[in-house]
Amino acid sequence: MTLSQLEYACENLNTLYQACHWRKTEMYLIPALRDATERADQLLEELNRLNQSALVSIRVLQDKLGSLADVRDEQVSEVCDSIDAFCATLLKRLEKEEQELFALARNAIAGETWFSIANQLMMHDKHLDEMKRSGLPPAEAAQVAARRRALPGGEVDDGQISIPGLQVLPIVSLDDAPAAAAPRPARSTPRDDALMK
Repeated sequence: MTLSQLEYACENLNTLYQACHWRKTEMYLIPALRDATERADQLLEELNRLNQSALVSIRVLQDKLGSLADVRDEQVSEVCDSIDAFCATLLKRLEKEEQELFALARNAIAGETWFSIANQLMMHDKHLDEMKRSGLPPAEAAQVAARRRALPGGEVDDGQISIPGLQVLPIVSLDDAPAAAAPRPARSTPRDDALMK
């Protein structure tokens, strides 16, 4: 295994972590659940610990790669163990969300709040599509969409909107204007001539 292969793996893990962090579950469902009930606090704390553990695995991996001059078999084994730990931690978090978080959310969140969450999800998808069309990577597009939705009332910050400047056109007085061409008479067709008769 080469150092560039390890760096590539580390970069992909970081991208995966960012993608998981900017999911709609993280941005919309978990805050709504936190507001709806205190029964979710212990579960949310555990999910947060799993998230932090995955982040620590990435940081350890990045530190190891920074100190490697050439890759030896025992170092490859350590790196692979870090990758396995990262993947196992994220998988455990996703399983807990599916089995416990969603079940708790179904029972704790009121109907009106579900409609609000659904609206946020649709707006998020709309903003994400706009960002993807602009060429941003998916994780970065999700971040931009989340920041837009985080503004009060879901409005886009006016400071982020670029408005083209007005172009000043010169004023021409009628005396300086060239003489207007005389209007041409409309061309008639044989059908028009028949109708006129």
